[in-house]
Amino acid sequence: MNESRAGMAGRFLHRVAGVERHVAVAAFMMLVAVLFADVVSREVTGTGLLWARQLGVYANLLVTMAGVGLASAQGAHFRPRFADGWLPVRWEPVLVRLQEALMALFCLAFAAVAAAATATTYGLQERGSLPAWPLWPFQAIVPLAFLSAGVRHVLLACWPTLRPEEGGRAPPGPGTGDGT
Repeated sequence: MNESRAGMAGRFLHRVAGVERHVAVAAFMMLVAVLFADVVSREVTGTGLLWARQLGVYANLLVTMAGVGLASAQGAHFRPRFADGWLPVRWEPVLVRLQEALMALFCLAFAAVAAAATATTYGLQERGSLPAWPLWPFQAIVPLAFLSAGVRHVLLACWPTLRPEEGGRAPPGPGTGDGT
């Protein structure tokens, strides 16, 4: 039963990473398109697009927050390694679970704080300067990204075999003979 749950968790993590990859690529393409349009406008008309800078910031926020999940999914996030040899190797299975659980707790706590800030912005109906869109949908990206990372680390704490190798290599995906 636990193996089937691990398989389901592995497939879920693989799908979430795929969504994060697509969001990051689409947002980066939007960022490039907005900057390109702004440069062309400056060259052709002598003035840039008033809304380009703010839209570029929103696209950059999407790229960055999707990158948090992607780094986590590939084991490429930064972590201090100076203390790796301080504890006995036999403790490693417990320490791996503890590390993932603490990271999950951090991400979920950060998601809660960010969600509260987003709710405040929604309640105040704050808007951006140009374009005058509501800010809360863009702010909502932050708690969603950290919620995704938090859930990922909860699952990795439960099933450490799903952890990617450190240094940016993701584990094999579904259908590659690894049981996920």
